[in-house]
Amino acid sequence: MKTCVLLIFTSFTLDLFQKVVSGNASLPYDAIFNFGDSLSDTGNFLASGNKAFLEFKSLPYGETFFKKPAGRFSDGRLSIDFIAGAYGLPYLPPYLTVANGKNVQRGVNFAVAGATALDTKYFSKNGIGPVWTNNSLNIQVGWFKKLKPSLCSNKADCDRYFNRSLFVVGEIGGNDHNYVATATKNVSKLRPMVPLVIEAITKATSELIAEGAVELMVPGNLPSGCSAMYLTTFLSKNKEDYDEHGCFKALNEFVMYYNSQLFAALKILQRNNPRARIIYGDYYGAALRFFHAPYHHGLSGETLSACCGGGGPYNVNISAGCGNSNSKVCQNPSTFANWDGIHLTEAANKILAKGLIEGPFSKPPLKPSPFKIP
Repeated sequence: MKTCVLLIFTSFTLDLFQKVVSGNASLPYDAIFNFGDSLSDTGNFLASGNKAFLEFKSLPYGETFFKKPAGRFSDGRLSIDFIAGAYGLPYLPPYLTVANGKNVQRGVNFAVAGATALDTKYFSKNGIGPVWTNNSLNIQVGWFKKLKPSLCSNKADCDRYFNRSLFVVGEIGGNDHNYVATATKNVSKLRPMVPLVIEAITKATSELIAEGAVELMVPGNLPSGCSAMYLTTFLSKNKEDYDEHGCFKALNEFVMYYNSQLFAALKILQRNNPRARIIYGDYYGAALRFFHAPYHHGLSGETLSACCGGGGPYNVNISAGCGNSNSKVCQNPSTFANWDGIHLTEAANKILAKGLIEGPFSKPPLKPSPFKIP
């Protein structure tokens, strides 16, 4: 007599299943190590005890998936959560909660909300701020070096381990531009920073390669001209300032320039490190799809407005940000791309991750994932 077993995967059983299969040598990666800012921070900002932006420590942050605040600047999962799941790995624990070396073999997240590619002294020297955190990309790479002895014991061991690990360096650099753009409200002030930001990113990537990293994805920046926060900051009565989809042209043109310079720098870095495989993550292209053709990607809300905010043309109000008692949350975040004006909803993060894993927005492509993002 044959017996059929129906497996119903809840979020708990799916997590358990991922943890079981993640030890399977047939999986593309044994671990993922992530560096970046609030787009991929899974709890370091919270664990650091930082007193800025306290609202994200309470609902509605985390409401869609975790049903409670989860140290993430979104209503649910981030793109790095979807990437880890697609490769059969558990959600990456934040470094500041595992600094004693426990539970690190499947990967660690070093990203911190507000982090910059440049060290914070650059901003203080130029009178720009306040900067949310001092934990810049250089600090995060230092954390990895400190943790490394807990990951592998000798060069041969490290070589084997890191040969089957994915390093995600970013998105980072967006905050460098954010701090200057919001302080000056002048897009032209951003271009002089580009070589400095790219140098910081390539330097950090080179250091990780020197530490043994073989496969690294370095994402570019999102189309900030479609961000509700930026649309509010650069609000204009001149219709010529916007593209046909309502995004602020000057900002998106800057991001395209920045991304092209980063892509060129990564090609040089690849030539200088032939043993490594350096992947450019086209966040701009992957995200522009749901801003320009939201219905095609299942988004039916006001794509350029924040789901959670305190009112205004794009539902962004600095004095009543998401989580503030005077802010309101949209009825269905899964139909929106913008969560709180700066960050993406879980729905948008899922589309972004699928674009990177399933293509064509990672160049060269990431390894095929054993699990599909639903």
